[in-house]
Amino acid sequence: MLKKIGFIGLGNMGGPMAANLLKAGYEVAGFDLDPNALAAHDKAGGVATSDLKDVVEGAFAVVTMLPAGPHVRQVYMEEGGILDDVPPGTLLIDCSTIDVASARVVANAAAERGHFMVDAPVSGGVAGAQGGKLTFMVGGPEEAFNRAKPLLEVMGQTIVHAGGPGTGQAAKICNNMLLGISMIGVCEAFNLAESLGLEAQSLFDIASKSSGQCWSLTSYCPVPGPVETSPANNEYRPGFAGAMMLKDLKLAQLAAEDNGAKTPMGAKAEALYQAFCDAGGATEDFSAMVRWLKSV
Repeated sequence: MLKKIGFIGLGNMGGPMAANLLKAGYEVAGFDLDPNALAAHDKAGGVATSDLKDVVEGAFAVVTMLPAGPHVRQVYMEEGGILDDVPPGTLLIDCSTIDVASARVVANAAAERGHFMVDAPVSGGVAGAQGGKLTFMVGGPEEAFNRAKPLLEVMGQTIVHAGGPGTGQAAKICNNMLLGISMIGVCEAFNLAESLGLEAQSLFDIASKSSGQCWSLTSYCPVPGPVETSPANNEYRPGFAGAMMLKDLKLAQLAAEDNGAKTPMGAKAEALYQAFCDAGGATEDFSAMVRWLKSV
């Protein structure tokens, strides 16, 4: 008999992640509010259901991939939620990107009921989810991490135990704040180069081997040409949408305010991405910031 996993949230990221668990030989019962997502899961060989109780019943592990902290609290902690419906000892893996406080509240509630829970947000985008090459930043007790790791290795390539409950979320928002800041800097540099008559390829060839080198430049260059696989060469289709970057920058600022950390560059990046999204960039790749900056 196949070991059952419940998977809640079958969107652009969750759907491919569930599909990789199916390919590894697990029975995966999936839940989503979108009928199209359920249909795709069914087509991939999963069990699709619109009843949360059916998803988690008999599952040795439950994976969630949800939009925000309130959704995670609701699905786990409200009456009739996951914590009410699974027996003690169930492995719970939340792959959502949410605020650290919510992650810790849910983790404490799960621990009180005898469950093994980790917060395990991801990096790598849709392509990483499809290829099973995600990076998981994992927070939770050592034993919970060890139980979760084999499943995470099916869906990802790099699995890092960041520390106790909530530290996976902390790592994710710190990383993405850095990414948002660095992308703006790279965009500004290419715009300045253009105004000075310096070809984009020339700047790339120099900066990628010099002190300006960073991931936003060498792996995700925001101008067409230098990096074939970057969204800039695909009309800025995401990728990683502007709205998702803004969400993570807001989470970083919330955490900074709650914990007294000074992040002036993070605050400026949030403000710029807010303006970018308000101007139509929410559904574009976040690297399309390079075009918007020319208009301000």
